Amino acid sequence: MAQASNIHFEISERKVLLRVFDIASVLSLLYAVGLIFDFDYFKINSEHWVWSIVLAVYLSIFATIFELYNLPKASKFEVMVQNIILTSSVTVLFYLLTPFFTPTLPENRLQIVYFYIAMNLALFSWRYAYIALIAAPRFNKRVLLICNVADIQNILFSLHRSDPNYKVIGYINTGAREVPETELTEDVLEFSAENVEATITDHAISEIVVASPQSQGITVSLSNQLINLLEKGCAIREYTQVYEEITQRVPVQHVDKDFYRYFPFSRSNQNKLYLFFHRILDLVLSVVGLAFGILISPIILIGNLFGNRGPLFYTQTRVGRNGKHFKIYKLRTMVVDAEKQGAQYATLKDTRITKFGRFLRRSRFDEIPQFINVIKGDMSVIGPRPERPVFVAKLAEEIPFYEVRHVVKPGVTGWAQVNAKYGVSAEDALEKLQLDLYYIKKRSLFLDISIVIKTLSTIIFFRGQ
Repeated sequence: MAQASNIHFEISERKVLLRVFDIASVLSLLYAVGLIFDFDYFKINSEHWVWSIVLAVYLSIFATIFELYNLPKASKFEVMVQNIILTSSVTVLFYLLTPFFTPTLPENRLQIVYFYIAMNLALFSWRYAYIALIAAPRFNKRVLLICNVADIQNILFSLHRSDPNYKVIGYINTGAREVPETELTEDVLEFSAENVEATITDHAISEIVVASPQSQGITVSLSNQLINLLEKGCAIREYTQVYEEITQRVPVQHVDKDFYRYFPFSRSNQNKLYLFFHRILDLVLSVVGLAFGILISPIILIGNLFGNRGPLFYTQTRVGRNGKHFKIYKLRTMVVDAEKQGAQYATLKDTRITKFGRFLRRSRFDEIPQFINVIKGDMSVIGPRPERPVFVAKLAEEIPFYEVRHVVKPGVTGWAQVNAKYGVSAEDALEKLQLDLYYIKKRSLFLDISIVIKTLSTIIFFRGQ
């Protein structure tokens, strides 16, 4: 079989590529500036190697916070302009404020401007090259789907939304129903199941994704062809695995009853060392969060006095680990009698939310008192969002495996909170459950730190609800 001629980069490869070349481009340009101009603030040599490491660490952290490694955004230069400037500005500021590990301020303060300009030029140049070359269509992963055409629209939406370089070229229909071509919003081709190898060769397919169970439409002939292609080195993967890798969610809607085979819990859920460090992280971040709350308390008190006009705090019953109920502490963001007609979700333009309450929600300052719950042990800093018992009972009836999210403590922030939009429908709840289960499945200290950094992005870009 002729091998596919196209070259493509996996998601993990592109993220590593972005991080490595961000750092390499900045250090290379600073080194060149030091050679060409009278620039002695930042030097790259064996004597001052710590300076480069500290700069690389700062750049990596703040580039993550300002979403330079969000692949859909990284492929749009107009979006990157703002994020590069923010990243460079904050990186340079922190670099200047840590003179124990970085160069002392130069006598010629203009060198700081050169340092800042060089960093921006390096990032702009490299990111433009990335968009023009690596993120270009020539490096798309070309995919053939084997699925029921009735499901293809949902599959295309979930995959292309999460990874713009994952290109479904066409599909082989394993279902009986024919769908008019106008129902497909994307340009995909339908191929025959008679000669899959010829399709792979003619269209330079990189990967086959099987989205139909063996019992639903995959004939003996098609199955034998796939086995033959696999033996010849063609990449063939199952859709739920691809979905989880690209979207970073567990596709519970596709797992059916075979859940425990597909969803092994993370070893970290039973790892005593991880749980110890997770608890230490909880306590440290809670103390920092409460200290910050005390620092801004005059603003909150004045805002509540004039904007909320009522009690500052409120408590509410929520469902915690193993279904245990507890009282959650929050800053009040709604009018006093907000639920006189019974429990209901808050909506995007909810008239019950006060003007100051809306600010508290978007800044997430309303959640600062929850650090008390974390210290008490009812919650963790990171975990699924704690819901009210009435909503849990309703959602558990509508969504499969919903109560699995209660195997860990609920969190002030979490994978779902930083990745899903605010919503109140069953579809929104399903999306959040997929993200929550992904966290439970993959949780680790690295993922916890990643969520904390993403939470800072949410606060900075004012995305709270």
